[in-house]
Amino acid sequence: MRGKTAEDLKLIDLLDPVAEAAGYGIVRLRLMGGAERRKLQVMAERPSDRDMNVEDCARLSRAISEVLDAADPISGEYVLEVSSPGIDRPLTRLEDFEAFEGYEARLELDRLAEGRKRFRGVLAGVEDGQVAIDLEGEEETALVPFAWIIDAKLVLNDELMKKGAETRAARLAAEDQQTSD
Repeated sequence: MRGKTAEDLKLIDLLDPVAEAAGYGIVRLRLMGGAERRKLQVMAERPSDRDMNVEDCARLSRAISEVLDAADPISGEYVLEVSSPGIDRPLTRLEDFEAFEGYEARLELDRLAEGRKRFRGVLAGVEDGQVAIDLEGEEETALVPFAWIIDAKLVLNDELMKKGAETRAARLAAEDQQTSD
């Protein structure tokens, strides 16, 4: 899920060590567009606090650019875009489903399960490589094999917006503390 195409996956293999060495984790990578104008979109975060500010994006962009310039894995011209996953972020790794337990999410599967491919509910953690989710109207917690999930995203709601505001306030307070020291 971190990459959609074979080309995306090759780029992830190339850039994961670069991001990790710089102190970041790649959440998702997409190479988009046609031969004329392509965009390499990299969503990343600091593993320690799942945050990514503008300075982090610039730092990671420079590190990735050095490797891409040297390895030249993308034919033609492209624009590199490094960003945070955002508040209603994609869930692309098993660890994401654990970290956001208790939050509402949408899942899309690569096959039918109980007659449908799309599910919405509250994340209930991870168990033996499966995502646990409490679906609306269901008494039992559903277990969905992680390998079946092709798209997953947090649902933007009041609870998630509150968490985002708290995270932003904490970041700003820490930045203010650093500038006053």
